[in-house]
Amino acid sequence: MGVFHRALLLDLVASGATALLLIAGADLLAPAFALPADLLRTSGLVLLPFLLLLALVLRQSRPHTVIAWVIIEINVCWSLASYYLLLEGPFQPTTLGIAFVSIQATAVLGLALLQFIGWRRLGGDAGYASAAQRA
Repeated sequence: MGVFHRALLLDLVASGATALLLIAGADLLAPAFALPADLLRTSGLVLLPFLLLLALVLRQSRPHTVIAWVIIEINVCWSLASYYLLLEGPFQPTTLGIAFVSIQATAVLGLALLQFIGWRRLGGDAGYASAAQRA
């Protein structure tokens, strides 16, 4: 199993744990984080289709270039949205809330970087340009 697939597997496990925590624990976490329970629960629910995508892609020895890039870009967007929530969002999270959001955003960005490195090692970056030209 190469770097790309290991990074996908790590993403699947971490995202699954995060989804479970946010869905099941939203009502307990909300006061501790000073973030709305609905925001936490919805964030966990949004991860479910992503988990399905990761599971499907992990079954392939070499996923389609566009799918690989979609996964990497979803992770980057998730991180940026998380940082935006802290910097410009309408909420004033507690120190614990800031720590949780910051740590998970940084971890997700790290996963995106590992996936990017792994994809390049598979020779995936050359195919992206040709796929973009066809689109």
